[in-house]
Amino acid sequence: MGIQDWSDDILVVELTDDPQLSEDLVSLAARLEGKPTDVVLHFAAVSFINSSNLSKLLRLRKVIMTSKRRLILCDVNTHVWGVFMVTGLDRIFEFTRDIATALATLQMAGQNHKP
Repeated sequence: MGIQDWSDDILVVELTDDPQLSEDLVSLAARLEGKPTDVVLHFAAVSFINSSNLSKLLRLRKVIMTSKRRLILCDVNTHVWGVFMVTGLDRIFEFTRDIATALATLQMAGQNHKP
């Protein structure tokens, strides 16, 4: 897993296929405990996702949402996108086309919350 601290408040995480995907999601959730951070998950190298991975993503989302931060998934390929749609998780997670769009979305949201 490649984690890039894009800013003090945003992590960009490069994901790959299993078995690394499962390990990376668990490690990321542990890293985020008690440290509020927005997260962009880059799915470009992920070609398959299973129910265990979906469960870990939901746990990660819960950790992030509990600290009132955002989780954005980007560059999701057609096969993986189909899994999100079939499971109804396309309505739960936030998606963008690429990292640049995800970062711009987070930055604009951050500007809107400043006094």
